[in-house]
Amino acid sequence: MNLNRLSAFAQWCRRHVEVTTLALMGLSVIAVWTLAELTEEVVAGSTSNLDRDILLFLRTPGDLSDPIGPWWVEEIGRDLTALGGVAVLVLTTVVVSLFFLLQRRWSTALYIFATVGGGIVLSSIAKEFFDRPRPDLVPHGSLVHTASFPSGHSMMAAVAYLTLGAMVARAQTRRALKVYTLAVAVLLTLLVGVSRVYMGVHWPTDVAAGWLGGGAWAILCLLAALSLAKRGHIDKEESDR
Repeated sequence: MNLNRLSAFAQWCRRHVEVTTLALMGLSVIAVWTLAELTEEVVAGSTSNLDRDILLFLRTPGDLSDPIGPWWVEEIGRDLTALGGVAVLVLTTVVVSLFFLLQRRWSTALYIFATVGGGIVLSSIAKEFFDRPRPDLVPHGSLVHTASFPSGHSMMAAVAYLTLGAMVARAQTRRALKVYTLAVAVLLTLLVGVSRVYMGVHWPTDVAAGWLGGGAWAILCLLAALSLAKRGHIDKEESDR
């Protein structure tokens, strides 16, 4: 899809807000339903073989303590997994909020604090409902002290990066910047999740559940932003050019 078609699609979405809202609601419902199905399968133990095979695939044959790839890939894995930590996500949220405060968009900054902060709290609470053990097939490449399901790093990364990406994209006037911002948000979310499996601290289904939960939250936050902007409570999306 070229930029002209993308711009035309964005303009169509703004002209048909009701259809766009229904589509986003549909995506949110699908994400929640898939998460519920995945949770049921995990609790029943149906995903054990798949989790095991993927985790072992990322290890050097004959040496399960060594992730595949040279030493610097493992170092990159540690760096990427830190991007889903509470400290980094809180700092990122504060930086983005200050961006809007400097533009005197007070309501947007407050909205970001509320939605991202609420999502991070929700991620922490979700872990309390499950007591899935961490992977014991391989040594952990990162310190962990909580249950395994869902992946907190993956869910918090999805909550923060996708929500922040959507809000920053709405503030851009150039369509290329909107696409770039959203693409970076999605990429960071994916990299954090993959790094958690690579470091051996989560089963793949833990990460999938984190992505689904965080993605559903981000979609709901975007729906709320559209509704609040329509009522004049937060800034409306900037037009493409």
